[in-house]
Amino acid sequence: MMNEHAKHDVRAVAREFQIPGDFLSAATHGSGHINDTYCAVFNQRGTPARYILQRINHRVFKDPAKLMQNVHRVTEHLGRKIADEPDAGRRGLTLIATRNGKACHCDGDGNFWRAYIFIENAHTYDVVESPEQAYEAAKAFGRFQKLLADLPAPRLHDTIPGFHDTPRRFAALETAVGADAVNRAKLAKAEIEFALKRKALTRQLLDANLPERVTHNDTKLNNVMFDDATGEGICVVDLDTVMPGLALYDFGDMVRATTSPAQEDERNLSKVTMQFPMFEALARGYLESGSDFLTGAEKKLMALAGKLITFEIGTRFLADFLAGDLYFKIHRENHNLDRCRTQFKLVEEIERQEEHMNQFIESITDGTHAARSARKPRKPNVKN
Repeated sequence: MMNEHAKHDVRAVAREFQIPGDFLSAATHGSGHINDTYCAVFNQRGTPARYILQRINHRVFKDPAKLMQNVHRVTEHLGRKIADEPDAGRRGLTLIATRNGKACHCDGDGNFWRAYIFIENAHTYDVVESPEQAYEAAKAFGRFQKLLADLPAPRLHDTIPGFHDTPRRFAALETAVGADAVNRAKLAKAEIEFALKRKALTRQLLDANLPERVTHNDTKLNNVMFDDATGEGICVVDLDTVMPGLALYDFGDMVRATTSPAQEDERNLSKVTMQFPMFEALARGYLESGSDFLTGAEKKLMALAGKLITFEIGTRFLADFLAGDLYFKIHRENHNLDRCRTQFKLVEEIERQEEHMNQFIESITDGTHAARSARKPRKPNVKN
């Protein structure tokens, strides 16, 4: 049955795609906050088969047609690269064409839809449970970048222009501080001072002359599907923000999202720590799959990337707080300020351990410390 809260006619949408069999049911699926996602079930010669149908949020992604051009090119390229691998159909997203051969369907209300084959016997996790899981996620993202390193021209579209333009993000913070539109600067004096002291950080990756790559740009744990039986990270999902960028944007965001056990809006800052075993696992996994395409400069700046991306999102939270909470949804008073504080505390934690982080990266790239899995991944507890 359709989920009672669903507001779209998924049955009608499903008919627009080249999906064989009879539509049986659909229900909302996953924990995403941007797109509307449904799992649709079809009867195919007496056997139920599942598919993913997604409505693209065109308020966030202003040009869904260009976004889907990116997705189509990326999934086609990945499909060709892994075609001869065992279980290839579960190691990359398979986009299903519309009845008229297009990558997406635009309904009568102007909504853009896409369809994928459902990846069975695998799940995503919202919270990292172990260094082994962090290793598998980083390995999957590194492999994703490596497989796309030879994507032919033309350049992919920028689905969110300037997404990781850290100097531009910092300039927006300076503007928000100067305007103090809702008289909140006095509440964030310490955070403003913290940010202004680190302005030079914002250009350090851009000034390193690193090569442009195809990057995912949303490397949270829950954008990797883990095999139910082995715990292996088998497939990277959520390709909406795949676009040109620096490889280290992705690694840096992994460090930001995975190394601290605290929630993003944790008020008790003593809980915000940079867990070194998690960083080790991320670095091992990422380099195991990506070492042979990454440059020496990219490897050398991996720890810096974690600090930079954490600082960048912290400045975005702070700027939004000062502007009156215009972008990020809030659920309590000073919510964006709390989010900023957790990010800035993590920046401090990374700074405290940065030399050790750099030494570890150097040790596994020069061969003195084997770049291997921390341990064989255990079988996970399945979460539906």
